[in-house]
Amino acid sequence: MSVRTALSPQEAADRLAIRELVDAYAHCADRRDAEGQMALFTADTHFVVFLDSRSAEPSQELRGREALAPVFENLNTYESTTHFNGQSTVTLEGDRATGESYCLAHHLFTTEGRRMLMTASIRYLDVFTKRDGAWLFAERTLMVDWTETRPSAA
Repeated sequence: MSVRTALSPQEAADRLAIRELVDAYAHCADRRDAEGQMALFTADTHFVVFLDSRSAEPSQELRGREALAPVFENLNTYESTTHFNGQSTVTLEGDRATGESYCLAHHLFTTEGRRMLMTASIRYLDVFTKRDGAWLFAERTLMVDWTETRPSAA
């Protein structure tokens, strides 16, 4: 992968908008804003989940923005979450882009009277589209590379 040293103002704006989209997804998740999270996707979106990134078959596959509601509302089963976004790559092609971003997702919950912390290393493989001047997720594939669950110190 090469590092770019010059960007047009439009490319810089598009890259920033896409990063803000990725960050808005995590922000809405941690605030339990399922409606806000759903609004980040196209109406005909395709969302695929691999709870084990080594699996050939997805754990879940959803089509359409409305189908996302139960997935996002499932975050309400946790006391708290923090999705910490890391590095990302984006390839722009006009009003379409592809990207990969990394996230460490922390999920705090209580089971049998004990507070537990589940951390998941996630990679998102995305297809973005620009509609009416705004970038949205057209496709999002969530790949869980590993998880760790342990007692919480807090």
